[in-house]
Amino acid sequence: MRSREERALTLRGRTERALTLRGRTERALALRPSVPGTSVPGTSASRARPPGPRAARRRDRRVYTRSHPVLFALLAATRRRPVVRLGRTVLVHGTDACRQALTRLPLDRTAAGTTGGAARELSGGGALFDQEGSGHRGSRRTLAEDLGTAGTVRLRPVWQEVLARRLAPLADGRAVETAALAREMAGATVCALLGTAADPDAVGRAAADAAAAAVRDHLPGPRRPGTARAAARATARLEELLRDRAGGVAGGAGAGAADGTGAPDGTGAALRAVVAVAAVATTAAALPRAVAWCADAGLWEQAADPAARETLVDELLRVTAPSPVLPRRAAAPGSLDGHPVRGGDRLVLVARHAVGAHRDAPGCPAPAPAAVARLVFGAGPHTCPGARLARTQLADLLAALAPHRPVVVRARADRRAALPAWRMLTVRPGPAPVAPRRMHRNEEGSSHRNGEYGGHGEHRGSDRSDRSDRSDRNNRNNRNNRNNRNDLDGEAP
Repeated sequence: MRSREERALTLRGRTERALTLRGRTERALALRPSVPGTSVPGTSASRARPPGPRAARRRDRRVYTRSHPVLFALLAATRRRPVVRLGRTVLVHGTDACRQALTRLPLDRTAAGTTGGAARELSGGGALFDQEGSGHRGSRRTLAEDLGTAGTVRLRPVWQEVLARRLAPLADGRAVETAALAREMAGATVCALLGTAADPDAVGRAAADAAAAAVRDHLPGPRRPGTARAAARATARLEELLRDRAGGVAGGAGAGAADGTGAPDGTGAALRAVVAVAAVATTAAALPRAVAWCADAGLWEQAADPAARETLVDELLRVTAPSPVLPRRAAAPGSLDGHPVRGGDRLVLVARHAVGAHRDAPGCPAPAPAAVARLVFGAGPHTCPGARLARTQLADLLAALAPHRPVVVRARADRRAALPAWRMLTVRPGPAPVAPRRMHRNEEGSSHRNGEYGGHGEHRGSDRSDRSDRSDRNNRNNRNNRNNRNDLDGEAP
């Protein structure tokens, strides 16, 4: 017999070896990318809170804090009030106030520091976005027809080919970079819409650079020196790429909105550059962020369901808010949600706060009203003409990714982008969906799924029930054995 001290030392050694092995396992898990629903029992990873909306929002917040930290902090500090005045600048956070500014308040849509002003500078004075007059109305009408239902049907095969080619590695278990995928999707769509034979990937990169340089020059806050010259150089490179014309998928109609047909100024190349900038900037910002939300919040089951996908698309576009800030300028006095506005005031419409993107996670069972969710595309006669196309592109991307249930393995925010976006978002196939587990009924008659209350696949109450059953069987066997011995003792030799 070993002494008590020897047994204690042996037990202590076993405990230390178990703790060492556990520490190694936890360190190994910390180095691996987090995969929803996978963990090793008994480790800290199995006790960690599963991925969900909080994890998704925490990651998505990085695209704001890395690209525009000062502006993001200012908007976050003032978001509790629907309208806040800072000198001649009015910050609009409320839903009703934002809608009033877009539909009721007279706006100077060509003023410097606004979206229309940026488009006017890029197009050399052309009339396409956020402007007034017959030229503006004709250009927008033609572009809206090209991006409507019929135009979307004609353009859809273009980006579906990009999706099939770019996402093919997922079938072999390899990773895919979604930021580059989104840029090429947008570039291919723009080339087909405008009827140009340029390389889609090159157009996507050039348009993203032009958008970063142009919009940064018009955002509120301090500007870096030389931003105007950088925007002009980036736009010139994009125009050069778009000069090579060819027959587009849209039958040449899309090109008509951006050449002399729709613009009396005849600045066709510049207006084509504006179309490319608007399409690529929003697509490159929205699609990868929506993919990250689905991966981090575990929304692939909803993405795989055609009945729930349309609602999920609206909700993802709401929480990502590709254009989170809409700069405008008041053309005449008015009021927003009871707050007076003077003519010439600079308005900063925070669409991200107006739709509740900072507060409400995407939810298909109880989504936000469509009038609120689609406010990210504007309201009234100046609603973004590409809203339908953006929703269709995101729906096709989710449908293609859902069977693989990808997880994020690498994410890097784009510090140079004008709109909050990922410079790199790499995903790889995730674990296969887990089949529903068998129901177990305990002694009290209540049903629970195995593993619902912890343990290794069994209900704790079921453990107690099983132990009780085993104890009853052992007691019966012992009684039978005693009875058998008594019977044998009473028999004659």
